[in-house]
Amino acid sequence: MNLTDIAKEKIQRHLAKRGSGLGIRVGVKTTGCSGLAYVLEYVDNVTDEDIITFDEEFVVVVDPKSLVYLENITVDYQKQGLNEGFEFINPLEKARCGCGESFTV
Repeated sequence: MNLTDIAKEKIQRHLAKRGSGLGIRVGVKTTGCSGLAYVLEYVDNVTDEDIITFDEEFVVVVDPKSLVYLENITVDYQKQGLNEGFEFINPLEKARCGCGESFTV
């Protein structure tokens, strides 16, 4: 998993603003019309099953079930007009639904 510099900066800012947390959890969940959706959330605790990577300022946690879908993924932060947020660039994606909320591999 790769994080762009702007994504790292935004994550660090959000964690500092929150005032607590070890880092972020990146994963996938079953949902939407294409089947899978990305999940990015704060992580306060890790489990023995979690796969943990360390950045300079925070940890990135992935559960083993999600790892297969996130191989070689890049997490970026984009601002386009009034919209801004984290974007997932995944070479394993085959298609996304029309609204962009879910994907398939």
